[in-house]
Amino acid sequence: MSESLHSSPATHVIDYRAAEQLLAARDPRGAVRLLDSVIAAHPENTAARLLRARAFFAAAQLRPAELEFELVLEREPDNAFAHFALARTCERAGKHERARRHFRLAAALDPQPEYLAAARFDE
Repeated sequence: MSESLHSSPATHVIDYRAAEQLLAARDPRGAVRLLDSVIAAHPENTAARLLRARAFFAAAQLRPAELEFELVLEREPDNAFAHFALARTCERAGKHERARRHFRLAAALDPQPEYLAAARFDE
């Protein structure tokens, strides 16, 4: 049986782009719903996982966000944004030491001002 229209690669690209738009429009739960099917079909897709992690964070679903950011970092340990976003997630969850470690990793990988400020190397 061939893939149905609802699970075709083209549909997954459309769903991914629509999820980006939903997240930008402050509908993170809608974004997660769209990304669930994309990730089910393409579990190796790091970009989709990173977007879903951001959506979980925006929906204040901190544990799922943390798990998704961790998965991204397993695949891309040098992803400064994923370290920074995981740090923000940990910070929001009250895991301050873990947050600090990931803020510092983000800043070491990409010394942009926002990452450096969050890393608080002067403390």
